[in-house]
Amino acid sequence: MRKKKLSLPVLIMIGMILGIVLGIPFQKNPEFAVEYIKPFGTLFLNLIKMIVVPVVLCSIISGVISMKDIKKVGSVGLKSVSFYMVTTAIAVTLGMVFANISKVGTGFHFASESLTFESLETPSFMDTLLNIFPSNAVEPLVSATMLQVIVLALFFGFGIILAGEKGEPLGKLIDSMTEVCLQIMGIIIKLSPIGVFALLLPVVAENGPSVLLPLLKLIVVIYLAYIFHMVTVFSATAKTMAHISPLTFFKEMVPAMTMAFSSSSSVGTLPLNIECSQKLGAKKEITSFVLPLGATINMNGTSIYQGVCAIFIANVFGIQLTLTQQIMIVLTATLASVGTAGVPGSGVIMLSMVLQSAGLPLEGIALIAGIDRILDMGRTVVNITGDANCAICISAMEDRKLARKQEHAVGGVVAE
Repeated sequence: MRKKKLSLPVLIMIGMILGIVLGIPFQKNPEFAVEYIKPFGTLFLNLIKMIVVPVVLCSIISGVISMKDIKKVGSVGLKSVSFYMVTTAIAVTLGMVFANISKVGTGFHFASESLTFESLETPSFMDTLLNIFPSNAVEPLVSATMLQVIVLALFFGFGIILAGEKGEPLGKLIDSMTEVCLQIMGIIIKLSPIGVFALLLPVVAENGPSVLLPLLKLIVVIYLAYIFHMVTVFSATAKTMAHISPLTFFKEMVPAMTMAFSSSSSVGTLPLNIECSQKLGAKKEITSFVLPLGATINMNGTSIYQGVCAIFIANVFGIQLTLTQQIMIVLTATLASVGTAGVPGSGVIMLSMVLQSAGLPLEGIALIAGIDRILDMGRTVVNITGDANCAICISAMEDRKLARKQEHAVGGVVAE
């Protein structure tokens, strides 16, 4: 009898479990794990980064071309951004509710003088607007500035549509390149179990229980908020808008969620997320456009993290936040999710913006810096799951819209 091969999700889970279990003995010698095991994880991430820009560029151009209508691209884009903004606002509000109920941060006593944190410069609105549009076509591809890559892809996609027959050869070349990129991506994804193992083991080795205990309550509260948001918001939208069972949704998302948890990279998880979303029934042209956009601007998990951390820092320093300050946190976190897109270390920059808007000490970020990697793993899972949730919902909406048009067309023919 032929031996039954283990599926990729099972192998990824095994890699994750082994990374956690074997990471515990390495707590006595974390340097070895960092020096000799982590490089294999870094190598895996480098391979993903190598293919992500070509995948995003070609898939968005291909997605735009396949819609064959600039108005449809605008319609899908508007729905996607609206969906992302609403779920982000819900996420940060939910995080603050969890933080207020649990009173996270109370009982800790830190002197602000003993904390140091060098604040990163937050981009102004006009700088953000200018940075979206590249000054040349090559630099965004080299620096992997995803918002600029998306804009570049949109313009090329629009150009191919407007060029008509003359644009068709380039369109076919782009479709061919997209398929080649997806095949390369498939080869890299098969290395996921090794990459997950090599990424997780050093994290466990470096962050033992003794380091995590003082901030264990913060970790628990944030992860409870992560889970609650996914179970309620994502389940509700998947069921009502896409007519997909929540169990089916989360079951199919396991490979992408596991990859996101180990890599802490929304962009790095993008190839696997596209695959999982399409298995859930999302159209290729929708996932090719909505998911790269979401990996750049949709930050449900990061918003939950900001809401909880803002309350935590306020409680640690004995600051009572007013209702106005809490509303400012919600607004700032929602808008900042788009404003800091594509900026390295955007989670920390966004948190500093949120703290400034509420008049809270930036030194508080130094408290969270030590466990940020642990929190980042969970928030990336929420971020990419939110992207996929949007893709399947928008795809279902577009299908229903097309069905209504066809009904009207048939009705018109019958009437004639």
